Amino acid sequence: MPQVYLVRHGETEWNVQRRIQGQSDSPLTENGKHQARLLAHRLSLAGITHILTSDLGRAQHTAEIIATRCGNKIIKDQRLRELHMGVLEDRRLATLSEKEEQWQQQMVNGSPEARIPGGESMQEMATRMQEMLANCLEFPAESKLLLVSHGLALGCLLGTLLGLPANAARRLRLRNCSLSMIDYQQSAWLASGWVVETTGDTAHLDIPVFDQKK
Repeated sequence: MPQVYLVRHGETEWNVQRRIQGQSDSPLTENGKHQARLLAHRLSLAGITHILTSDLGRAQHTAEIIATRCGNKIIKDQRLRELHMGVLEDRRLATLSEKEEQWQQQMVNGSPEARIPGGESMQEMATRMQEMLANCLEFPAESKLLLVSHGLALGCLLGTLLGLPANAARRLRLRNCSLSMIDYQQSAWLASGWVVETTGDTAHLDIPVFDQKK
């Protein structure tokens, strides 16, 4: 059955500025482009057969860098988009009011039915990500697929594969251009279906990502 590699996009200008992106967009920094090139080198040895990406610019640019190195075309899919963060998109974290900070924190602290005004819930995002993953089973059995997406979206997907609710407290760190891997299998010693092999691997990066810098 297919193997699926999961990649978070490279570092963006808004990541560095600590500005909320959601389904708004920000270009990759030079560091982010470098991260994508390093990841592309690693993946060039993995035999990737298909690359699917969020249609948001930061993910698409990351996917294009990888695709150029790996010799693949990219397929854009809106279901791989980041969580819609509603009225908080384009806002710097440091400028949020106390009420707005509560809205933002509810998306990552396990609050049931959390939703930023004008945005989507974690369950709505999980549903579209799970639909996307189910479609991966329609590819040939020996396929190695690469999905380029976003931090909250991928963290939520991996959490639900581990049996957590979509709104579970966020405890998987997925840094920019980190690599996770899942595959679909039938095993005597694992639950049948998607199995999480690795999460958040950044061994290919030779420079610290923004949230590791002092």
